[in-house]
Amino acid sequence: MAKISAALIKELRDATGAGMMDVKKALEEAEGDVARAKELIRAAGVAAAGKREGRKAQEGFVASKVVSENGKQTGYAVELNSETDFVAKTPQFVEFGDEVLSDVIAATASNEKEVLAASSKAGTVEQTIEEAGALFHEHVKLGQFAKISGDRVEIYAHKKSAEFPPSIVAMVATDEKGAEVAHEVALQISAMAPKWLSREDVPADIVESETRVATEKSQAEGKPEKIIPRIVEGRLNSFYKEVVLLEQEYVKDTSKTIGDLFKQVGGKAEAFARIEVGKGEEEE
Repeated sequence: MAKISAALIKELRDATGAGMMDVKKALEEAEGDVARAKELIRAAGVAAAGKREGRKAQEGFVASKVVSENGKQTGYAVELNSETDFVAKTPQFVEFGDEVLSDVIAATASNEKEVLAASSKAGTVEQTIEEAGALFHEHVKLGQFAKISGDRVEIYAHKKSAEFPPSIVAMVATDEKGAEVAHEVALQISAMAPKWLSREDVPADIVESETRVATEKSQAEGKPEKIIPRIVEGRLNSFYKEVVLLEQEYVKDTSKTIGDLFKQVGGKAEAFARIEVGKGEEEE
């Protein structure tokens, strides 16, 4: 049997992130062949990752970047999840997330299916994520994905503390004039989590539901029938001010709305997106 030195164990641990006993076992089985030992660790790790699939992975971070092409800009944001924030804040996990983001951008992916199918060093991004589960010994998965385009795209990445990577990414696409206030708007999106750009974007079934609830609430309060429509209208307007970006009060000056900010510079917002770690679809 080949002699397994401490230096060899350290080399493989640094390269794979695997535990010392796992590394030693792999090196012994591979008779000191580091390349073969890496293969054994990957195989064992990917197999073990299957056993972790049922575990929650709602920590992590959001990798994001703006790219320019043909005078336009596109913003990409990808959430990568782990089970613990201990793993999420490691340089290795952040490097893994940035690698996935680069692959996604190279593939010009536009949805989750295209993200997972994007080419990577491991074959596809989906395979890269599987291998990350083996490397970090946790359930690692793709979380939310967003892509927006416009004349200009502004990104604000929020960290819950200096030691952690971004846990919230807000992106807003504007025309050239709108870019003057885009940073302030991105901050607003991060803090206030709007759901739609304008009231016209709110789905009809949501409006119907809110109208029904406001009407029934007014009736339950014993309001006179003739004034209920006006009360319902007021409550709907309050709803829009909460969930519609352009109608939200600007947090730094509540005498203005976000729509007012764009009017002041003669610009407009074209799209926005917001990703917060762990706030996507609940896992089964």
